[in-house]
Amino acid sequence: MTICYQKITSPIGSIFIAADKYHLKAITFDRNEDKIRATLSSFKHESNEIIRQTQTQLQEYFAGNRTEFDLPIAFTGTTFQNKTWRALLTIPYGETRSYSEQAFLICNPKAVRAVGRTNGLNPIGIVVPCHRVIGKSGKLTGYAGGLDKKIFLLDLESEVLNKLKDT
Repeated sequence: MTICYQKITSPIGSIFIAADKYHLKAITFDRNEDKIRATLSSFKHESNEIIRQTQTQLQEYFAGNRTEFDLPIAFTGTTFQNKTWRALLTIPYGETRSYSEQAFLICNPKAVRAVGRTNGLNPIGIVVPCHRVIGKSGKLTGYAGGLDKKIFLLDLESEVLNKLKDT
């Protein structure tokens, strides 16, 4: 099946979106675009309905008007990767979870390092919120897009929640 892709601009730089006609396959940053392309087949530089929906929802997210995404997603990975990435979807907007909490959630508490490695391979950034995972001590740790982007996303969500509390 053909994968369509588009690049959009955002407050944190260019974002690469890839989707087939049924599912969102990837959201990544420039520095990871080649890695995502290698895992998906048959690319076409054009848009489709899933890409348009994703672009709209990302714009709403960055504007502080969206706290949940409603997009059909499909992961391509091992059983462990899929389980780990699905667990990310349970982290509420504006909250964080440690890698060890995520490992416990997938019923594999000794897999903390494997969870961290797998989060780094998450093909659908922002929508599948690996940016919400931090070290057990509360320290911000790696993010495939770069720590500056992780900080931006966490700060954005915190600011939006604070505004919502004030209203």
